[in-house]
Amino acid sequence: MQTVTPQILLKAYAAGIFPMAESADDAALYWVEPEYRGILPLDQFHISRSLRKTVRRSVFTVTADQAFERVIDGCAERNEGRRSTWINERIKLLYKQLHNMKCCHSVECWHDGTLVGGLYGVKIGAAFFGESMFSRKRDASKVALVHLVARLRAGGFSLLDAQFINDHLLQFGAIEIPREVYQETLESALTKVADFGTFTGHDNPDLVLAEAAPAP
Repeated sequence: MQTVTPQILLKAYAAGIFPMAESADDAALYWVEPEYRGILPLDQFHISRSLRKTVRRSVFTVTADQAFERVIDGCAERNEGRRSTWINERIKLLYKQLHNMKCCHSVECWHDGTLVGGLYGVKIGAAFFGESMFSRKRDASKVALVHLVARLRAGGFSLLDAQFINDHLLQFGAIEIPREVYQETLESALTKVADFGTFTGHDNPDLVLAEAAPAP
């Protein structure tokens, strides 16, 4: 079995490669380098009118890095809408180690004190590599994404890597770019300094919306 350490993982991300598993029951990992890469342009992030209302109503309490292990476990769980998952125990361990190194972060959504959604991803320089998200209550993962973008914009990030495009991400303005363009974008982001912890307005919904998708 291939030995993958957190340090090797970071080098892979910096080279534009990320790991996946065939399933949660398969301990093996394989490396992925898509010909076309999905990204969410931070200066063109779109928030629907209905989602803006949800954010403004503070339906969820949103935090960051308060329940990382529970978030990755939530992303790995099977449910009615997700019969299989690529997050195996090996991946969980590696990303928990990255979190302990402050190279991997989570955003959590809570409702009445219960974790109902969230996401996690890897940070290198001014690049954030979104890994996975989950939702146990309607719009929880969407609100987590809005808060993530607000945090990234406030912290000086220049790249939000979504890996692959799907209908869920398209509604936020996700696009695909060729591998060569992605590599140039990534290399530029890696030379910059960004801070995931700069944003402190997570309990102010108007500030979150203004930061995530400022009016033109």
